[in-house]
Amino acid sequence: MGETGNDARASAVRLLDQVLGEARTMSECLAAGALNQLGPQDRARAQRLALETLRGLERADRLLAKHLRKAPPLTVRNALRLGTVELCRGEAAHGVVNAMVSLVGRHRRHGNLKGLVNAVLRKVAADAPAAWPRLRVPRLPKWLRRPLVDAWGADAVAAMEAAHFAGAPLDITLKPGAAPIPGARELPTGSLRLSDPGQVSALPGFAAGDWWVQDAAAALPARVLAPRRGERILDMCAAPGGKTLQLAAAGADVVALDISQPRIKRVAENLARTGLGAELAVGDALEHRGSYDAILLDAPCSATGTIRRHPDLPHARDGSEFAALIGLQARMLAHARTLLKPGGRLVYCTCSLLPDEGEVQAEQALAAWPDMSADRAALALPGVDPGWITGEGGLRLRPDFWPGLGGMDGFYIVCLRKAA
Repeated sequence: MGETGNDARASAVRLLDQVLGEARTMSECLAAGALNQLGPQDRARAQRLALETLRGLERADRLLAKHLRKAPPLTVRNALRLGTVELCRGEAAHGVVNAMVSLVGRHRRHGNLKGLVNAVLRKVAADAPAAWPRLRVPRLPKWLRRPLVDAWGADAVAAMEAAHFAGAPLDITLKPGAAPIPGARELPTGSLRLSDPGQVSALPGFAAGDWWVQDAAAALPARVLAPRRGERILDMCAAPGGKTLQLAAAGADVVALDISQPRIKRVAENLARTGLGAELAVGDALEHRGSYDAILLDAPCSATGTIRRHPDLPHARDGSEFAALIGLQARMLAHARTLLKPGGRLVYCTCSLLPDEGEVQAEQALAAWPDMSADRAALALPGVDPGWITGEGGLRLRPDFWPGLGGMDGFYIVCLRKAA
């Protein structure tokens, strides 16, 4: 593997320490510069190793429990977890064991435990690869699993957990008229999917701005909104910008609003790379003023629909912030309505699996506002299964949909139309 690979492993363990010990999401860690010391290849490898370990955490802990009388300090435990996952994924035993022993041996507080790491991982290497596939699919923590079972049933949640464990392929949205990436599979809704993409920035068409990364489910809200050339459209929580790019590519006059200056900078970078244009605004969505033909509100949410690509979320969160998010969503939805011209369209969406952040918000909005109605016709898009359409007229997407194609993120989408 070499020293550079061990740098990636050491960084992966530090990421695990932050997620599992400090309840920080991977996104928060990366934004704080957790991997800035690594080159692009090692940075990608460190992220991949940390994500694979988080996906397989329950299995790794079950295998390690057979060889540990008591739990070692967190950093040592995370080195053992990472080593176990690598061994069970088929990495050469001597390389993994030596790397983890060296990693722990260099630690100023836990260096005396390198003998334990050596002994435990040698035992794991002997029996774990055969035992790994016989273990159950890792489950969501109870604080999240319970409300999801209440909402969708135990069988559906088990299927979602299988999708989470499998991870996520790379989906892209193609700019109109651009050439597709060779080997990409076209999905029923029009997104393109790559199962083993490698380094994203090295793919054909990236530098030319021919496409952008966007999960197939995340690409649907803008398609439901059906932007038209010349319409003035507000993307109310725009970062990282995939939906802004879709709206701009359709020829709309887009205002991309976000509360975060660093995040709006990412939108600007994506616009520059793709050669598309939008008016950028930094500010609180609840204080924004204007008048729009259409509004896309991808509201702040629990992000529980993105666990297949963000397996850190169930470990870094405990659900205590959900009530505040639900209240914020309702206020944003109410304010968005005041910015909408008569006859205008408001697409509300969240990348959440919790009905309180989706179906319930739409039901309450429709009950409170007689001038707003659910536009079911807007959901009749290519590839959208009629069975995904909900009673109140929204669209429910789940990770266990498209099991033969690699799944999709969990999303709720509704198009509300204001009376003329």
